[in-house]
Amino acid sequence: MEIFRLVFSPIDVNTYILADSSRDCAIIDCGCYDDAEFRELTSFIEEKKLNPVLLLNTHCHLDHIFGNRYLLDKYNLRPLSHEKEEMNRKNGPQHAVIFGLTMEMPPEPERFLTDNEVIKFSTNELKVLPVPGHSAGGVAFYSEIDGCVFTGDALFAGSIGRTDLPGGNYETLINSIKNKLFTLPESTIVYSGHGVESTIGTEIRTNPWFNMT
Repeated sequence: MEIFRLVFSPIDVNTYILADSSRDCAIIDCGCYDDAEFRELTSFIEEKKLNPVLLLNTHCHLDHIFGNRYLLDKYNLRPLSHEKEEMNRKNGPQHAVIFGLTMEMPPEPERFLTDNEVIKFSTNELKVLPVPGHSAGGVAFYSEIDGCVFTGDALFAGSIGRTDLPGGNYETLINSIKNKLFTLPESTIVYSGHGVESTIGTEIRTNPWFNMT
C-alpha cells in the first residue's frame, strides 16, 4: 500500500491517501479548506491516476472534515465516522467562527463505524481501533499488513491530543493510547493528524506524557 500525505487548511491537518496497484484509494481526514486546496488534492489524485472509493474520519473536529463536502460533490463519497462524533460534525460551522474561519454544514456520514470492525477496499484492510479521549468517538485505523496506524489527534510524535474540548477526557485518552495503540507492534508506523510520523516503539520510550520503563 502506498501512503501519501498532504497538509491542508490554516490548522495544518494531515490528509492521507492510501492506494495500491488497483489505483483505488481511501482518503483519511480530508482537510481541504477552500477551492484552491481541493484543486491541489484533485490534481494529485489525477496525476497518480487514483480512484477515490472510501472516505474515513478519525474524528469530526472541523479541521479533519473541512473537505468532506468537496469529496461528496466531486466523487459522491460520504464519510464513515463514529456515531459519537455527530456533535462535532454538526457544530463544525460554529467552531469555525472561533478560529476566524467559515464552514458549511458538513455532509452526513454514509454510515457509522463500529469498534474493531475491519474496513476493506481493494486488497487492503483497516481495523477500527476505538481511541476516545481527544474526542468522544475518536478512532484509529490500523493496517496490520502494512504495519501502520492512523491515529488522528489521539497520539502525535512526542505528544498527545488536547483533552479540553467538548467530549475530551484526559484519563480516557491516556487509557486509549496505552490499551489500543501501545499494544501494537513497536515497529508500527504512527501517522497522526498533525506533524510528522513516528513509531509505536519510539512513543512508548520517549513520549513525555508517559512514564514507561
